[in-house]
Amino acid sequence: MTGKTAVVAVGGNALIKDKNKKTVEDQFDAAKETMGHIAKMIEDGWNVVLTHGNGPQVGFILRRSELSLGELHPVPLDYCGADTQGAIGYMFQKALLNHFNRFGIPKQAVTLVTQVEVDPDDPAFEHPTKPIGSFLDEATAKERMQEGKTFVEDAGRGWRQVVPSPKPMRIVEVDAIKTLVDAGFVVISTGGGGIPVVAKEKSGSLIGIEAVIDKDFASSLLANTIKADLLLISTAVEKVALNFNTPEQKWLDQMTVAEAKQYIAEGHFAPGSMKPKIEACIQYLERGGEKALITDPENIPRALNGETGTWIVK
Repeated sequence: MTGKTAVVAVGGNALIKDKNKKTVEDQFDAAKETMGHIAKMIEDGWNVVLTHGNGPQVGFILRRSELSLGELHPVPLDYCGADTQGAIGYMFQKALLNHFNRFGIPKQAVTLVTQVEVDPDDPAFEHPTKPIGSFLDEATAKERMQEGKTFVEDAGRGWRQVVPSPKPMRIVEVDAIKTLVDAGFVVISTGGGGIPVVAKEKSGSLIGIEAVIDKDFASSLLANTIKADLLLISTAVEKVALNFNTPEQKWLDQMTVAEAKQYIAEGHFAPGSMKPKIEACIQYLERGGEKALITDPENIPRALNGETGTWIVK
């Protein structure tokens, strides 16, 4: 395989850009648009491994599960992750193939259901923070808490389940990902941060767990593991900014790892938004990565040409 390899983490905005357009058809239309920009990147010679978010889609599955409890069995969270990896992967595969046919690119895309091992002793398990599913009334939430689940009250809007968000340790199917990339495939993997699993101490057998791995941290680990030349995190803004959404807002073309750490310490990047993206880029670079880029999907080709986006370098 010739050319450079990039892990491209596609944000949730790539599928749901409008709160009034959430149907499967709406999501595919949004996916087609984003995959057009990825196809251009591939046409320019990049080998691409795509990762993606799945928060809203997992929420939809959990809501359907809640509404049908009188008729059907509930869907465990790890299986929700697997379901969304397949469905979103199908959207990306179909959209990419159509773009490849239109551009005359001799490529195929393939989706790999991906497990990611986490440490069962990760401190995150003691402090669940990641909200999932619907808002419930207090009585229903407390009834579910008797089942061992954790619920918190959310600013007067109701009670919502929270699960741990442990750090990723190992991409279980990484050898398959490498083989597919080397064979020339565009690989869609590690969706939603991967399906979180832990290994039994003696046998090493994997067990799926109720947790959510941060997509950007999993993408960073994947990029290091396959020795990708670039980690590209696609998000809702063209560039990273200091003092975002204030009169003192300043867009950044580039920052070093040291500068990024300083900006984090100064509180410039919001937790749960830009901060984990910056931290994932730092992690990738400190583990031997070459360079990282943050931009929005429509500006990916321009950013790769050095015309926009925010580059994070050593």
